[in-house]
Amino acid sequence: MDAVWTLGRPASAREIHQRIAKGRRIELITAVTVLNRLVTPKKLLRREKIDDLLHYSPTLSRDEFMQRSSRHVVERVLALGSEAVAASMVDVLAERNPDLLAELGRLVRRRIRDDAREK
Repeated sequence: MDAVWTLGRPASAREIHQRIAKGRRIELITAVTVLNRLVTPKKLLRREKIDDLLHYSPTLSRDEFMQRSSRHVVERVLALGSEAVAASMVDVLAERNPDLLAELGRLVRRRIRDDAREK
């Protein structure tokens, strides 16, 4: 995904492979396989023909992808038990990043206020 975002335009599998291959050894066929899986079933990329060659482009911006991924992680973590996870999150934030804990508190208060207004 990073290679596709960095290119910033629809790009062929070969172009994307060349970008990825700068940082790691990967075969072109492997890159094509991964790109196609990101099209179907994941729907993170779209594929279109340009000049008889398939080009790939992202369906989400980097920020949208990070937001969606973060939400997915939180949903999976909360499935372990909401109260224990919430308490652990507060404890870890208090230890590692008190400013972020304060921001979380502000977001929680705003959400509670907004939900009360909707009712």
